[in-house]
Amino acid sequence: MTTVRCMQERNRKCIEAGIEIRKLSLYREEIVTEAGAAPARPAYRASVAAVVTNPWVGTSAATDLSGAVGEIAPRLAKLLTDRLIETLGGAVRIEAFGKAAIVGTAGEIEHGGALIHTPYFGNLVREFLQGESIICFADTRAEAGEELIVPMWHKEHAATRSHYQTVSARVADAPRADEIVVIAAASTGPRPHPRIGDRATDPAITAQNLEAVLS
Repeated sequence: MTTVRCMQERNRKCIEAGIEIRKLSLYREEIVTEAGAAPARPAYRASVAAVVTNPWVGTSAATDLSGAVGEIAPRLAKLLTDRLIETLGGAVRIEAFGKAAIVGTAGEIEHGGALIHTPYFGNLVREFLQGESIICFADTRAEAGEELIVPMWHKEHAATRSHYQTVSARVADAPRADEIVVIAAASTGPRPHPRIGDRATDPAITAQNLEAVLS
């Protein structure tokens, strides 16, 4: 089956499952130079955003979200990570990841959290991208077209500072008031020219041993 047909099949399954996806938005960037020099390890960063109808608009704050989460979140996890893997050349090439949600103004922040903060999404994104770390995240409620900065860190070693980085996510006409934008992001490498050390090599820093600096 061709790549295009595979994508169409995944989209069809999402629609059949009751996920109303209005559009998918893919963004990829490569930093060619930083501070006048090419990175020692050139990396691609990408984000994939699904614009979906918020199934809980108009419900009360006491509404149980779990039933719809179990149906919607796993399929979104598969759809978004498949696109990241295709865009970045395979899960084995991906070194850092992140996730995010932007809720339209008629919804609750909890509606976005329901789609990205449970095992139905997070555990599957981690598995599909072959990671082990907890996935860092961002979520907000916003008007259509607002930008969200999605944080990422190393998919296996969250304390690896070289991979602390972000990617911008924005869909020009989303989310509408009754929509949620669900985002998965990844990078194939570290920031350009990382050189601030790591926890494995850090000295033990406390307020007491920095007393002279802090006074």
